[in-house]
Amino acid sequence: MKSVIISGGGTGGHIFPALAIAQVIRKHHPDCSIHFVGADGRMEMQKVPEAGFPITGLPIAGLQRNLSLKNLSLPFKIWKSLRMAKALMREKKPDIVIGVGGYASAPTLWAAQQLGIPTLIQEQNSYAGLTNKLLAKKAKKICVAYEGMDAFFPKEKLVTTGNPVRPFLTNALPDVATARHFFGLSATKKTVLFIGGSLGARTINHSVAFSLKELLENDLQVIWQTGKGFSSLAAAQCADETYVFTADFIREMDMAYAAADIIVSRAGALSVSELCIVGKAAILVPSPNVAEDHQTKNALALSSKNAAVLVKDSEANYALLPAIIAFAKNEDSAKQYAENIKQLSILDADERIYQCILSVIKPS
Repeated sequence: MKSVIISGGGTGGHIFPALAIAQVIRKHHPDCSIHFVGADGRMEMQKVPEAGFPITGLPIAGLQRNLSLKNLSLPFKIWKSLRMAKALMREKKPDIVIGVGGYASAPTLWAAQQLGIPTLIQEQNSYAGLTNKLLAKKAKKICVAYEGMDAFFPKEKLVTTGNPVRPFLTNALPDVATARHFFGLSATKKTVLFIGGSLGARTINHSVAFSLKELLENDLQVIWQTGKGFSSLAAAQCADETYVFTADFIREMDMAYAAADIIVSRAGALSVSELCIVGKAAILVPSPNVAEDHQTKNALALSSKNAAVLVKDSEANYALLPAIIAFAKNEDSAKQYAENIKQLSILDADERIYQCILSVIKPS
């Protein structure tokens, strides 16, 4: 394998799998040229170079759902992005082009397919978006993380690989007492971890703020990742509380996962994959502000197997607290949910995807 192009981004849920795929290719083929294609102004344009890989930005953007003058320039941006993608293909001569979702993956994979270059799609979610469904017609393989994806893609192209997770999760987590001490909390109290992604989650934050007193009265302690927009309000509310840790962003997520008995989270594909590996009682509050409501589908894939509890975003203010208390007071139920979600974990997703790449480049 001499040259690979990987395209996509927009969110961490797309960027991290892309980087994990690049890293597993580099591990097996140190001399392989790996080049990324992203969308101008999106977070991959910063995160990919920080990880040590070159990236080309395309002017591609999404269709604005409200009436906007930005939509008038969209045809030109698509045309220019396709021209740039084709030029890059001719320059890099990749053995394969891999799409992980996001604006840039559409023109990049389409250009590769027009030039007869093999393509592979890595679909993180349990509900496929329109772009990937269209690109799948000419893709050689489609790597998925959920059952039932033949509802969207040709069955013969599907390979269940799971989603790559952050490297620290493939190792043993710290012990519980050490992790709780890290956050300045009791080593023995049951602990609830609230995470809403790097930007926070408005509904989760408001629900925690509303129910914090009752959580503490039920002898629980809290680790609360708020995101930047809510951090000052949370810090003010918790200033005099002994058994609460708040931060806008937690880098030491191995400590946070280890400390927790119960985890409340959004239901992005990367978050769900990590929760499966962590194996704790989980309550998912899917974001309603995503394409095709795919977070609800991700959550349903777990809740239908009693591997997580689903609380609708619109009901979180009154339904989240009782769900947490139910887990806290019923250890057998919490343990069963933890065991069920653990059974869905895949630790070697990156290696499985690598094997798919090899099968596309060197068909058996």
